Amino acid sequence: MSAALRPLSPSKRQGPGERPILEIEGAALRRDDRELWSGLDLTVEPGEFIAVLGPSGSGKTTLLRAILGLQPLSGGRIRVAGQPVQRGNPRIGYIPQQRPLPPDTSMRARDVVALGVNGTRFGLPIPRRGDRARVDALLEGVGASHYADRRVGLLSGGEQQRLRVGQALADKPTLLLCDEPLSNLDLANQVGVTEIIDRQRKQRDAAVLFVTHDINPILGRVDRILYIAGGRFVLGTPDEVLQSRVLTDLYGTPVFVLRAGDRLVVVGAPDAEAHHEHHDHDASADSANEGGFA
Repeated sequence: MSAALRPLSPSKRQGPGERPILEIEGAALRRDDRELWSGLDLTVEPGEFIAVLGPSGSGKTTLLRAILGLQPLSGGRIRVAGQPVQRGNPRIGYIPQQRPLPPDTSMRARDVVALGVNGTRFGLPIPRRGDRARVDALLEGVGASHYADRRVGLLSGGEQQRLRVGQALADKPTLLLCDEPLSNLDLANQVGVTEIIDRQRKQRDAAVLFVTHDINPILGRVDRILYIAGGRFVLGTPDEVLQSRVLTDLYGTPVFVLRAGDRLVVVGAPDAEAHHEHHDHDASADSANEGGFA
């Protein structure tokens, strides 16, 4: 049976009269004939940074798809800024896993970001007055101005990912859903992309739900962790969740959380590598199974 292993840690960010950005109540999800999890309650406040961890097939990407209105729940409800979920919600920005675009892709870097500005309009995306200025500002915000007119297929993975972040920020979202945005990036680009996301959180008080295999690049920014495994979940601060005892209870097998310098190392978790990369493949293998959104 799906269950939380401990009382869910409440957020401490909410001020008087402030409405949560995301409310998940009694949520349950099934895939084919298997229940991924049920009884999930999660309230995310403005400016809160939530990391979502778990092994392959645990339903992390499926959770993001449900928030995006692309995957119906089998039970419970989700509300974004007090409203039921809907497709194309401008309050939500979505940053997918980094996947290299083919070298012969003819779009320019600015064209990718422009899709976030005018890509949701009906008919041909005819530029409106001010669109170019908005695109230029987004390019500058993600550090991509100097390659704005280069063909996107010739850019590095890190450069392409900055464009995806810029596209996601076009509508000034109040909720950022990040699905493995650092995968396949070198350390310098992991730091750069993380800083851009965190700056958006701080400047606009946007909430962040960040699915990742490796907690280490974002650990210092995370308020709470939602850890899903085997149809069960635990929610709490990093210090509460990333403990040998807690993960042993969650997985039902001995798991050890160690520190190696400034990095956390998880040993013994099924489907996990030594440096806490869980190989969930929610954005690759799972997307193939679920009809992934990218």
